[in-house]
Formats: sequence, C-alpha cells, structure tokens
Amino acid sequence: MAEAKPKLLIVEDDLDVADMLNAYFRVQGYEVFTVNWGEDGVRASQASRPDLIILDIRLPDIDGYEVARRLRSDRRTADIPIIFLTEKRERADRLQGLELGADDYITKPFDVQELRLRVRNALRRASQDTLTNPVTGLPDGRLVDERLRECLKGGNWAMLLVSLENLDAFRESYGFVASDDVLRAVSLMVHNAMREIGTSGDFLGHIGPTDFVLITSPERAATLQERVRSRLEQSLDYFYPIKDREQPVPRSQRLAIRIGELPRGAYATIEDLKMALLRTRK
Repeated sequence: MAEAKPKLLIVEDDLDVADMLNAYFRVQGYEVFTVNWGEDGVRASQASRPDLIILDIRLPDIDGYEVARRLRSDRRTADIPIIFLTEKRERADRLQGLELGADDYITKPFDVQELRLRVRNALRRASQDTLTNPVTGLPDGRLVDERLRECLKGGNWAMLLVSLENLDAFRESYGFVASDDVLRAVSLMVHNAMREIGTSGDFLGHIGPTDFVLITSPERAATLQERVRSRLEQSLDYFYPIKDREQPVPRSQRLAIRIGELPRGAYATIEDLKMALLRTRK
C-alpha cells in the first residue's frame, strides 16, 4: 500500500508565488492545496486538516496573524505546524508570530530549497514528536516547556537568553547550509561554556530558531553570561569568507549576539515567561 503524501496548504494571495510553490512541492511528492484569502485558509484547514500550512501574512481580507490565531484556538487545527511567509522583517513581527505559536518564519524573497528544508523539518518534528532542534540537536518544543514549567513552580534558578541576530541576512548572502553551520557552531560554543563553569543540572535549549535559553544557578549567571558573550563575539567574524572580513558587511546586517537575563518575578504561564525572556533582547 502506497504511503500517503504529506498535505500542504498554501495561503498566498500572490498568484505567481502560489502557483510556483504548488508546482514545486507537488514535484517533491506533496499533496498541495492553495487558497488566496485568509478566510478561505481557515475553512480549508478545518475541512482538509493539512499536515502543514505555509501562510502569508499580507492577505486581502484578514491577515496571516488572524488566520493563525483562529487556527490555534480551534482544537481541530491547534497542532498544525505553521510557517509564516512574509516580506516583514521587523523584530516585533517575529515576536507576534512566535506568540501565536508559529513553527517557523521565512522572509521574501526566499530560497525555495531552504523553504523545502524548513517544511521537511517542521513535518519531521510534528510526525515524530521530535524533542530536539533538527539543526543543533538541542532540546526544543515540549522538552523546553517541561523545564520552564519546573521553573514556574519555584526554585533557585537564573535564566539567560542568547540570541543570534541577522542570521537571515547571512543566509541570503551565503546560503542555508552555511547558516546552519553557524547555528550549530554557536550552540556548541554555548554548550561548552556551560560545561566549563556550570553543573550537570544546568539546561540549554531553544525557544526560537535562533534563540537559546540557558538555565543555571543565580551565583553562576553573571560569569556564564560573560563567558558566552566573550567566546561568541570573538568568533563571529570567522564565519565570513576572508574577503568579507576585510570589507565588512554593514553592521545592521552582520551576525551579532545579544544576551539578556530574565528578571525574577511572578509569571503565570510558560508563554508569559517566554515573552518576558524574549523582551530582554531590547
């Protein structure tokens, strides 16, 4: 008996982009449905229950955020992976997508092979209930949520956010393979720093594609933060080809590290804690 094809729903009002993605993913072995309006996207998701949704944010009626909000609030569609496809690049837009439970976020113009890999990874996580990030191998998803839930119950802990910024710009210049290599290298350097000055009870995982959460003891937090910052900032230039080290790309597009510490306080839910942690990047 033939294995069922994964079902993709593409919600995209640009007919050229929609047709291109339809043809491309059909050749890749997917069953593909396309709609051009947000309301149609909600109805199609409820009727056909796709395995993954590629969702444009700018739509002619309701925007992609509203589509995602409705899907996440309906138990029939709450767990369908969503990849936002958009021209927006601002941090606030990404935060809004993460808050709505988006699984990934890719900006136009995009590399269709990169989108294919992101679709594959999201489907793999969903079908296998994967607990680790497919690029770095670090805890992700439910495993991170379980650890954050323990923190909500109390205890003596400190939480740091390490964000790798401008990876999208790096990917556009050097390709998705090179950008994945950067993400793996950064995760390894952070892990090694924790191993050197932390304890076996410390935790490192993802709360976003390029955002790492570190949980350690309060007395080690400042030392760990400085060690991670120093190690990463000294290494970022080496990810670029020699010619681009001599003629640096604009600072606004260059790989950068931002580290913040979560203020101690009362957080009602895991999502409250995550959003407060992400706000430390300001």
